[in-house]
This record gives sequence, structure tokens and C-alpha cells, in this order.
Amino acid sequence: MRTFLQRFVVGVMCACAVIALCPAQDAVQPRVIELTAGKDSRYRMGKTVSPTIEAATGEHLVLRITATKAKEVARDGSIHGLALLDKDQNAVPGWSFYLHPGTQDLAVVAPMKPGRYAAVCTIICSDMHDGMGFTLVVTQTSSNIGAKQ
Repeated sequence: MRTFLQRFVVGVMCACAVIALCPAQDAVQPRVIELTAGKDSRYRMGKTVSPTIEAATGEHLVLRITATKAKEVARDGSIHGLALLDKDQNAVPGWSFYLHPGTQDLAVVAPMKPGRYAAVCTIICSDMHDGMGFTLVVTQTSSNIGAKQ
């Protein structure tokens, strides 16, 4: 007859095996959004200049941004920047980046508050810099209604 300790150890080992073999249900696969930060000081998604991107509250995203040099370069070598601003022009935490030449993947989470957010360039990249941005529209989805905000 097995002792309690032996049964407990066997039970823990079985539980660990089940956990190891089952895929994680909570794993979130982020949606990849491809953008360019162009030499003309414009954000593009495909051929669309200053696109509007829709996301659900709390949605995990990867912004895959290919950046090309405009007229100016910052001292640290960054050629464009990205910050997300709320309706009061406050920066959204986790949404501030310096872009260097080439492609970079930026992992972000959509804000938990629905609304329109402005993504702006934070590096003065040329005299066209003020027009460099895109819009993020965050909507409440039925799956996250009632989630704490």
C-alpha cells in the first residue's frame, strides 16, 4: 500500500505532465500591424497615409515599423519617434519609442479606455514632421465588457 507522500508525489508529477502537454489557454497571440515611417515624414499602412487603426481595449499588438531616414537625425541615431496621446494630449504609458533605420517590432497593448488616440512622431525628422502620425481607435468589445478599467 502506498503512503500518502508517495500518492501525493505521483499526483503532482501527473499534474505537471498534463500542464506541460496542454497548450496554454491564456497565451495571447498579438496582432501584427505593419507600418512604414517614411523618408517623407509620414506613417503609412500599405499605401494609406496617416492610417486609422482599430483595436479592442487591452488588445495585444505588435507594430512592425520599417523606418527610413528623413532629412534630420537625432543625436542618438533615431530617425523617427512614436508616442500615443490620449484626447487630453497625455502620453499613454508603454507607447513611447525611438525608431532607428530598418524594421523593428514594438509590442504594445491597446489602452483600456475606448476612444480615439493620436500617434505622433517625437523626433523632428524634417520640416514635414508635424504631419507625421496615425490614429488608433480603441473600442470596447463584448468579451471585455465589465473588465476593470
